[in-house]
Amino acid sequence: MKLETKGFITILTGLYSFQDCVHFLASVRKFHREPIIVLIDRVPRFLYPLLQVFGNVILKPAPSHQNPVLASRQAKLSLYQQSPFDKTIYMDCDICLLSPIAEVFDYLDEVDLLVTEDVQPAIAKAANLLRVKQDILSTLQSVGLPLNENSIQYNGGFIAFTNSSKNQELFNCFKKYFEIVVANQDVLLLKDQGAFASAIASVNPKMKTLSPVYNYLDKWKEVYRIEEPIKVMHCTYPYRPQYAKNVTRSLFTRIVDRTAQLFLPNQLNNPWRLK
Repeated sequence: MKLETKGFITILTGLYSFQDCVHFLASVRKFHREPIIVLIDRVPRFLYPLLQVFGNVILKPAPSHQNPVLASRQAKLSLYQQSPFDKTIYMDCDICLLSPIAEVFDYLDEVDLLVTEDVQPAIAKAANLLRVKQDILSTLQSVGLPLNENSIQYNGGFIAFTNSSKNQELFNCFKKYFEIVVANQDVLLLKDQGAFASAIASVNPKMKTLSPVYNYLDKWKEVYRIEEPIKVMHCTYPYRPQYAKNVTRSLFTRIVDRTAQLFLPNQLNNPWRLK
């Protein structure tokens, strides 16, 4: 049964991203009243109320794995299955909304899927997907990913999708191709972009590519040429947040930030990020 016609989903696997997730929820709730589902794993239950304090936050178990990065990737594969909504906006939990994005739900009246390009969109140049220094495209093709010189690398931090048979097929293919990535860890990093690009190429959903203002990675700000206001800030630093302060600052988040520095692990020291 549908909870609502539209809503948000994020993923929290492990304590490294807990502080990020608190600010993510605060930023979404500042602008939106829709339900927010958190697919969660390896977070002590006594911390759950700190996430639920924002109201209409639904915690659902994510696929469990000792590697929180792999658990997060597996949770992303299950987004279609886990969403009870007709229209879903998925965002990584290290994202901060800087303004409302209600129009994204409206865009889904016309297409099945909304995505944003990665800062290096050409798959043939996506060295970030490989562990080894060798030809990128031929390496991806050699393991069985159906990519070519025109394939685009999309950033999986922001995905909006409808409840449709086409998207069910898309996420089934996403899972299939990600299993190829996992099976070839000698040459490929544990990232989902190659599998996601392969699924899009195979299924060819009706889709629209959104402006980078909907998934702006602050670490790569020199790469962008944007004149519009940024709506979705994708943060790339361990402790929240220089950008979120004006959006999510409250007594509650200030207390979380102070205690996080004492008790939560620092993302820079996360040993799973490079595995």
